[in-house]
Amino acid sequence: MDRRSAGISGNYTRSGNDYNQPNNHAPSSGRGRYRHATVRPWDNPPRTARGRHEFYHSSGASSSQHLQYRSVNPAQDFNALIKQEIMADLLSKSDRFGHRYNGKNHSQYALSIRKYTSSAKRPLNRAEQSQLICMLQNFTPTRSWNWRSLTTTLHSFTSAGVFTPYKPMHERVQLTQAALLSTLLDAIIFNCNQKPEARNIDARGIANLLWAMAKLVDNGQKQTPEFKEAMAALLTHVNLQKDQFKAQGIANLLWALAKLVDNGEWTPELKEAVAALLPHVNAQKDQFTPQHIANLLWAIAKLSDNGQKRTPELNEALTVLLPHVNVQKDQFIPQGIANLLWAIAKLVDNGQEQTPELNQAVAALLPRVNLQKTNCNPQEITNLLWAMAKLVDSGQERTPGLNEAMAALLPHVNAQKDLFNAQAIVNLLWAMAKLVDNGLERTPGLKEAVAALLPLVNAQKNQLNAQGIANLLWAMAKLVDNGLARTPGLKEAVVALLPHVNAQKGQFTAQGIANLLWAIAKLVGNGQKQTPGLNDALVALLPRVNAQKTQFHAQVIANLLWAMAKLVDNGQERTPALNEVVAALLPQVIAQKANFKPQEITNLLWAMAKLVDNGQERTPELNEAMAALLPHVSAQKASFTPQGITNLLWAMAKLVDNGQEST
Repeated sequence: MDRRSAGISGNYTRSGNDYNQPNNHAPSSGRGRYRHATVRPWDNPPRTARGRHEFYHSSGASSSQHLQYRSVNPAQDFNALIKQEIMADLLSKSDRFGHRYNGKNHSQYALSIRKYTSSAKRPLNRAEQSQLICMLQNFTPTRSWNWRSLTTTLHSFTSAGVFTPYKPMHERVQLTQAALLSTLLDAIIFNCNQKPEARNIDARGIANLLWAMAKLVDNGQKQTPEFKEAMAALLTHVNLQKDQFKAQGIANLLWALAKLVDNGEWTPELKEAVAALLPHVNAQKDQFTPQHIANLLWAIAKLSDNGQKRTPELNEALTVLLPHVNVQKDQFIPQGIANLLWAIAKLVDNGQEQTPELNQAVAALLPRVNLQKTNCNPQEITNLLWAMAKLVDSGQERTPGLNEAMAALLPHVNAQKDLFNAQAIVNLLWAMAKLVDNGLERTPGLKEAVAALLPLVNAQKNQLNAQGIANLLWAMAKLVDNGLARTPGLKEAVVALLPHVNAQKGQFTAQGIANLLWAIAKLVGNGQKQTPGLNDALVALLPRVNAQKTQFHAQVIANLLWAMAKLVDNGQERTPALNEVVAALLPQVIAQKANFKPQEITNLLWAMAKLVDNGQERTPELNEAMAALLPHVSAQKASFTPQGITNLLWAMAKLVDNGQEST
């Protein structure tokens, strides 16, 4: 339902300590494609501004570096940073030293922009970015810039939001952004391909650059061939300098690698870098701050969610980090609490055993949710409720601490309803539906939260992707199935979503198709009228079942056949498309007969009996599917619930009533 629904994201960071650059100039190192220079950055890795999710850092002592050509206080008005004489002075310095210019003054200017946004506690807004970009048309990094200047410039501009792709954006701004980033990447590639000692390539700079590249991708930057080349060049140095990274660098790097994987693909260089860093988590376990622990566990969870193997090194990293959650529980801010609970929930969702250490970490964090509830922003509220729902769905006991945390958060959904984006709305409604499905009482607080969110579905319907649409319709169907009244708000949300099923039919995964058809069948079974919109959605989805039949696992097959039977039982015409779906799924039942759980066996036999009762022909495939399932009833007899036993006996009686031979 929710493979990617975690909401961990952020797009603004601040940093602590900066390199203090020497006054000497780097020797000439030649020209690049664009007249490049060399940079050599700096700095203590960044932290996200309050309210963001994945990446935050404790403040360090900030250097009081000022531009040599102009002393600019970061707290000054932005206009002080975009005076033409500043750029004229930078060009003069660059021209004066030529190939001997090391980019120092340019990087100090970039740092002043970052300090301005850090002081303002926000990235550049659209207007500021546009004004700054006008000045940066002649801000040309070259291959002669040293490593420190390059690192400081790219990291500072990324942190400040210089490369953020606001929409809409003037073509001139886009072109200038692209050209500036291209020159920086070219100079980084050039530096990385030299001997590390010749270019003073250091661990801190590598961490900062990979963090910046991860943040660029997270903000929508395309991974161009040049971008990928720069990333690969930097990743090679991770392995070479793995013993030089301190605790903060390890935390930042693993965060960056997880973010790059989440927005791209597992390259050999990425795999090697992860493998090189994980053992250092254990080696430096006593050096990690609360924010490092949060970033590391988030990164491990995200890597696992994207296919990272559960290697001994990864398991050891988890083993050493989890006890520190308990020890440092009083130091976590809301963002860290949200990231940690999300990470633990995601790890459990991907097969992590609920060890005593893991359960203790959850127990330590839940009371902190109540204590810091008024400080949680919309994204943190979303991540926390999603995590709690996922943990409960994976077997977490509904302790008083968990109930109190949920009760504390629900009123804030209503209070901050206008601040939730489309993904957050999806995650929240999914979480509430899952919690109710696992026994959460439908309290006034929960009803108010649902009522606050439903109108937002209509308002943001055009922002939803295929997975979001599937999860929302599943959530609404599940809430209705558990007794939530079909309010006007719910009906309007369903009506708003159905046309988007047809529009995005080619984007739904096998799981999404199954969730949608289950949801439609459940809604119809609970009184939803078969409107033209609903019928169009069915017409769009049914052929997709046949096309993706080999992708369905046991649970999906059971849900789909149940949905077909339920729709037919509620008056849906048995069209050729519906008959083809049933015909396509029955052989899959036979192929996966050993994988069905008791409830799925029950649902399948109920569905077959219901289809036959509504005129389905007793084909050889249907007979074989029933014959394949019946032995599993006996084999799993001790695992059926009372309701399952009732449904099974009803199904068998109905099949016999319709001519099933008493085998």
